[in-house]
Amino acid sequence: MNILDEIVANTKSKLEIKKSEIDIEELISKIDNKSMKESNFKKSLLNKDEAIIAEIKKASPSAGIISEDFDPVSKAKEYESFGAAALSILTEEDYFLGNLSQIQNKVLLNIRTPRVILAGLVGASLSLSGACLQGLFRNPLADPGLIGVSAGAALGATLVIVLGGDIFSQYSLGVFFIPLAAIAGSSLVILMLYFMTKGFGYEGVTYMLLVGIAINAIAGVGIGILTYISSDSELRSLTFWTMGSFGGVTWPLLMPVILIIALAIIIMIPYSRQLDLLQLGEPEAFRLGVDVQKLKYTIILPCAASVGASVALSGMIGFVGLIVPHLTRLLGGVNHNYVLPGSALMGAALMIIADLIARIIIQPAELPIGLITSAIGSPFFLWLIFKIKKL
Repeated sequence: MNILDEIVANTKSKLEIKKSEIDIEELISKIDNKSMKESNFKKSLLNKDEAIIAEIKKASPSAGIISEDFDPVSKAKEYESFGAAALSILTEEDYFLGNLSQIQNKVLLNIRTPRVILAGLVGASLSLSGACLQGLFRNPLADPGLIGVSAGAALGATLVIVLGGDIFSQYSLGVFFIPLAAIAGSSLVILMLYFMTKGFGYEGVTYMLLVGIAINAIAGVGIGILTYISSDSELRSLTFWTMGSFGGVTWPLLMPVILIIALAIIIMIPYSRQLDLLQLGEPEAFRLGVDVQKLKYTIILPCAASVGASVALSGMIGFVGLIVPHLTRLLGGVNHNYVLPGSALMGAALMIIADLIARIIIQPAELPIGLITSAIGSPFFLWLIFKIKKL
């Protein structure tokens, strides 16, 4: 008996044991009740002229232990980065030392958990930034995506990916240059908005939208040019910016984002009272003891940092910063003591739910999160414009 016959015989004996542990009718019932959808394994192979199936295993009968420190998640991501069309993960325990439960736990810890945390952080960051910008500019249409802040962050990150990827990758901290470039891009856009709309009063709504349209267009041109000159590997990374996704996040990338967004939230929320007074106008707020200039910088810099960090990992996700603050005001009033923390919590919850929908609605494929937020946000934005017009 050769090794293959031995593996087959051993597997058959295990199946007989499993059959004795579970009734066949119960197994059929579980299968019928489970939503079974066609795998995209075959589709992935047919979509490429030369498709590679990458095999992931800890050991083999001929070679023995291949990897002592076996991490199937990191191996899968490594194979994906090199263009593998599909993955085959061996979970047989006796000859290949596989462990299905261990793999499931690693997927939960290293893929699912960082993804859920990132979704919540990005939702909280964009929503809170939107609420703060609306209060700061006294403009109900202010939104990190609508007025070009997200586009500025994406352009900054794209510049690093295409023009500086090979240079920065040589440094041990090179992975942090993309978030820093995104933060710089978002900061520049917010400062441009402030100085270009300063002094227009209520008409600043119109001017801000016009400036935002121009910034989005300029950033779109820049990203388009960079996409055109990018390599295949860079193109895969850039595609992610245009639609938004929480896939591919890792703990080393997530940790600094947690720090930046948490710090931004801690800084911005205590200024809710000053934002309430600012709604009376800058002169009135100043007479009531608000340091208006300090308030502006205190809000602008954390907004830029949190939006930049969010866009650096998730790409461009629109309308969240516009929708959530208004939903929060509809539910609990306009007091910023409620609006700011409420927007952060509601934004986190809605983004996690939207990401869940994106992952399951067209299984096994995944719908870009930006499409879902745009589908919800666009009608809401039109409704908001008509509401403001009636006022």
